[in-house]
Amino acid sequence: MSILREARLSDLPAIEALVKAAYGHYVDRIGKIPGPIRDIDDHRYAHHIEAGHVSLLFEDVTSKKSVDADNGDEPVGLLVLIPQPDTLLLDNVAVAPTAQGRGFGKVLMQVAEARARQLEFDSITLYTQELMHDNLAIYRRYGYVETRRVRERGLDRVYLRKPLIE
Repeated sequence: MSILREARLSDLPAIEALVKAAYGHYVDRIGKIPGPIRDIDDHRYAHHIEAGHVSLLFEDVTSKKSVDADNGDEPVGLLVLIPQPDTLLLDNVAVAPTAQGRGFGKVLMQVAEARARQLEFDSITLYTQELMHDNLAIYRRYGYVETRRVRERGLDRVYLRKPLIE
């Protein structure tokens, strides 16, 4: 069982540690610092937390009713969901390397899509670095379709969108 809750500013160190752990191995592959790690230096996570855009996923191994990164509970994943005029932007989905392969990524993707539906969007959009082939394959398996390729912040990104028509 897992617990999802909205992030608080006190979670910022845990969020930054999770992002660095989840994306650090991509530096060699793409030859650049990935966008989610750059967002740490640009202080974007604090802004996203204050806006209510960040959710944390915790593994509930002790059946606690609440979890708190301040008390040593480490998040196993995170979502950054940003409403746009015509879609919900899944700006970041990350799973801690120690928690990968246990279904947490799938849970987070399902939560993102449910949130988009709750907000009455008919689609959800995300992007990834074009050299993150494993991520592209995962997103395509989940029904996302490439819509464009652009260079942003010095990174070659692939945007994908999934219609949420029921």
